[in-house]
Amino acid sequence: MSAVFDNPSRLNRLSPMLHGFDIPLALAVILLAAAGMITMYSSGFDHGTRFVDHGRNMVLAGVIMFIVAQVPPQRLQSFAVPLYMAGVALLIAVAIFGITKKGARRWINIGIVIQPSEILKIAMPLMLAWWFQKREGQLRPLDFLVAGALLVVPVGLIMKQPDLGTSILVLVAGFSVIFFAGLSWKLILPPVLVGVTLAVLLVMFEPMLCAEGYRWPILHDYQQQRICTLLDPGKDPLGKGFHIIQGMIAIGSGGMLGKGFMQGTQTHLEFIPERTTDFIFAAYSEEFGLVGNLFLIAGFIFLVLRGLAIALEASTVFSRLLAGAITMIFFTYAFVNMGMVSGILPVVGVPLPFISYGGTAMVTLGAGLGILMSIAKAKRLVQS
Repeated sequence: MSAVFDNPSRLNRLSPMLHGFDIPLALAVILLAAAGMITMYSSGFDHGTRFVDHGRNMVLAGVIMFIVAQVPPQRLQSFAVPLYMAGVALLIAVAIFGITKKGARRWINIGIVIQPSEILKIAMPLMLAWWFQKREGQLRPLDFLVAGALLVVPVGLIMKQPDLGTSILVLVAGFSVIFFAGLSWKLILPPVLVGVTLAVLLVMFEPMLCAEGYRWPILHDYQQQRICTLLDPGKDPLGKGFHIIQGMIAIGSGGMLGKGFMQGTQTHLEFIPERTTDFIFAAYSEEFGLVGNLFLIAGFIFLVLRGLAIALEASTVFSRLLAGAITMIFFTYAFVNMGMVSGILPVVGVPLPFISYGGTAMVTLGAGLGILMSIAKAKRLVQS
């Protein structure tokens, strides 16, 4: 018996690390990842090593999740300020001497080429959760204004690159923390009503606002074109409207049960643009139909509900706000991607979690899952 304790097996050494892992959350992710691998095999059949690379990215995300899950929430809190400051500093550096690709300046070479805006997807909720934790029990309106300023600075820098998709994700992550911290509905409803009013006016006056040569303030030309294309993709069916039209055709042609694995004609005849990345949901829908979509949506709903449950059970303000914000990032990823592929939201370049190809996004998702696991683990260890 003493030999067992003197020379513990590898499993015994790993068991403290695995103890407290949230099994329901892990199962939801495994099912979604399996759906992603199946879809990638079909949609990436002629994309060289896309399937293998996607599997490698998932393994990397799993390793990152496991490592981050070992860091207790109190330790994560100590990373909030330096990570946020480093992220903002890198965004400023990108604006000054970043690398430009396809008309966007989003990358910087610091020995390796990175996209600093990805850091803010995690750094932003960390920073704001830290801010509100420090002011627990003594919140004032000024504290919410400071939080708003901390959010606006990186979001503005990311939009300037321009990168509307990432800026939306960072905005949602930060605003979720502010909302869960107790922001009054009286302050939320006015901008929501203004947004709804503007959307209605946009639909009513679309012919004039989307006329050739008419320029909107604030938005970049490509962002204006995406919104106008959403309102009427048929105006340019072989150009700017091609993505949306082909996506909707693929989703509709899948019917109830889909055409079957590897049988998607829109996918395999290459009518769907970006079928392994932003528009992979169209390829999935064509082959697995409405039933497959309901399975996928149910998986994401369960993931979000489990994340919110972890947030509600968290023992500190920091953990609760951080878990809630990370969960809302997953929700926004899925909702925006499915919405833009279905033609109800503008195309903004947001991947579908665990399904779309992309190493950077997968690393971010792995880190986010690790944070949720860390918070769930801390709660269970306290209870035991």
